[in-house]
Amino acid sequence: MKPIVRVVNLGRISWKKAFNIQCEVKQNILNQLKNSSSENSSANSIDNRLLLVEHDPVYTIGIRRKAYENETLIDRLRNLGADFEETDRGGLITFHGPGQLTVYPILYLGNFFNNKSLRCYVHNLERVIIDACSNLLPKNLKISTIEELPGVWIDDQRKIAAIGVHGNRFVTTHGVAINCDVDLTWFDHIIPCGIEDKLVTSLTKELGKNFTIDQFTPIFLESFQKVFDCQLQT
Repeated sequence: MKPIVRVVNLGRISWKKAFNIQCEVKQNILNQLKNSSSENSSANSIDNRLLLVEHDPVYTIGIRRKAYENETLIDRLRNLGADFEETDRGGLITFHGPGQLTVYPILYLGNFFNNKSLRCYVHNLERVIIDACSNLLPKNLKISTIEELPGVWIDDQRKIAAIGVHGNRFVTTHGVAINCDVDLTWFDHIIPCGIEDKLVTSLTKELGKNFTIDQFTPIFLESFQKVFDCQLQT
């Protein structure tokens, strides 16, 4: 039987509120695992969820934050009209905001893969995004990953989606952010993910026409269901 993942669309909310919801869902799964007779709990005994979010403007930093522990920098970013949050995900600084689909899979990896490593998990998230974008973008564009640089890239130069995750006893938090019709000028004020020689792009920019979160979401969900071999429920 395929594992069931419940899809919850949280709409547009702050990063902090979304993080608190992630923590609640994660703790619920950890409690379910603790009360289970076996680590290999049946696929449908765990309340795996996929949280869909469009954030209010916010800059977030991951666990490699030393370069960004600078009050002048933080104040400058906040003065742009964005929040600034420290997180426990992997990766460096990035932006989340309107026009960007942020997806938080809160999953027990034992329900999905024989290999429960975060590296394997990130690889499969990248596969989801590549599959979804391949159905949209022109065939002459290369949609791929770059070794040691988590995320999905166009022509090895333009980042279309960022990935930053955290795992606790094989239960995941944080996730992926796909630029649909986000205002890319927000990224001009930082070095996104600490990568200086590459750009950030969006589906709207690559397609040459406006492409919204609402248009992309069903495509993403179809690809997620295929790659993770699961059954999505709304």
